[in-house]
Amino acid sequence: MIEPRTLKGFRDYLPSAMIPREQLLDTARRVYQRFGFVPIDTPALEYLEILTGKGSEETDRQLYHFQDKGGRAVGMRFDLTVPLARFVAQHASELQMPFKRYHIGAVWRGESPQAGRFREFCQCDFDTIGTESVVADIETVLIIHQLFCELGVPEITIRVNHRQILNGFLRNLKVEDRSTFVLRAIDKLEKQGEEVVRSELQQLNLQASEIDSILRLIGCQGEADAVLTELSAMIGEDIRGQAGIERLKQVASAVRAVGVTSDRFRIDPSIARGLDYYTGMIVETTLTELPSIGSVCSGGRYDNLAGLFTKQHLPGVGASLGLDRLLAALEQLGRLPASSTTAQVFIPYFDAHRLLDYMELASVVRQAGWNVEVFPEPKKLGQQLKYADQRQFKIALIAGSDELDRGVCQVKDLRHKIGTEASWRSNAGPLLSAIENIVNISEGRHLVSIPAS
Repeated sequence: MIEPRTLKGFRDYLPSAMIPREQLLDTARRVYQRFGFVPIDTPALEYLEILTGKGSEETDRQLYHFQDKGGRAVGMRFDLTVPLARFVAQHASELQMPFKRYHIGAVWRGESPQAGRFREFCQCDFDTIGTESVVADIETVLIIHQLFCELGVPEITIRVNHRQILNGFLRNLKVEDRSTFVLRAIDKLEKQGEEVVRSELQQLNLQASEIDSILRLIGCQGEADAVLTELSAMIGEDIRGQAGIERLKQVASAVRAVGVTSDRFRIDPSIARGLDYYTGMIVETTLTELPSIGSVCSGGRYDNLAGLFTKQHLPGVGASLGLDRLLAALEQLGRLPASSTTAQVFIPYFDAHRLLDYMELASVVRQAGWNVEVFPEPKKLGQQLKYADQRQFKIALIAGSDELDRGVCQVKDLRHKIGTEASWRSNAGPLLSAIENIVNISEGRHLVSIPAS
């Protein structure tokens, strides 16, 4: 016998996890579409040269790559942004700019598995390509905020920084030649702490005073305007760095104007993002209740990435919802809804001679837009209702021979253990009204008495 098992860093999804996962995906699509984004898809496999050298040395090490049957060097995508840059460069003549796309798909990284980190995981990206306007930066933050509000997870902190602020400060220190390595060290602050960052900076042959200055910069905290004022003083007259300050001032003012509160949005100069392709605003989102799981929605501006594939200037900005990490966090917090069915309505089948009647009843309810499951075997009613309780159905429509002869059924609220009789054969209105009222009660929208037929 072959032992049934999964590879390390990969996981199966049972219905109890997959149902809320699908609901999260539906919400992400709805929010992205509300802001005018359109869907695309790209292959899981790319030519290896498309992927390598685009993220960082670490992502290159983590790539799953091999030779295909044609002897070509290929790799599995490690994110959805690099394939997007290739996609836009390849299809630019067919796309209207600015191009706003979302892409939901699996990506693969051979990293060490840990809480919230898997080797195969789903990303839900949205990006705006073809404009350097601050409007696209602002929208990126607003979409993240809207997304988590509609996911029912408003307890978040959206932390924003700008690569040019960091780069300008390093130019002032005259260590710009080591900026890539400094930024990668800074990116480890939250996960590994200040001493690890200090140690890595020391290995770059930085002076103690330079290291202290860097740690002082990334330690700036407070209200957005105050932090930006402090950062402006620290980077001095560096033109590009001051442009980054002004950019973030515009972003902060806009998100404040539309009601995003300071407890959900802040300027955080310790955010560096380890990927090399970022050039402007960068963003990370953490859960207030579980910050240790890391960022659950990250991204930023990358104005030069498509330049690796085309001479046409195609700047971009966007972010990615880490769906599987968010699911792991909600599971750990006990915030996933308990459900193992996608149907609201359960129909027991306990009169073996009336199968066609049960099929007709189910069809009437489905045509009204409700999801319905009919039990496949004519077992005792108690056994079938136990099954319905275990699967967390909201409603059972119970009908024996007498009820079926009269064209009625018992509409039972399985949560509150109450019910009523409703007609359905000649006029399904009473039955459908009863179902709607029970679902409203179950979901807490309003409490009303269930009308009798």
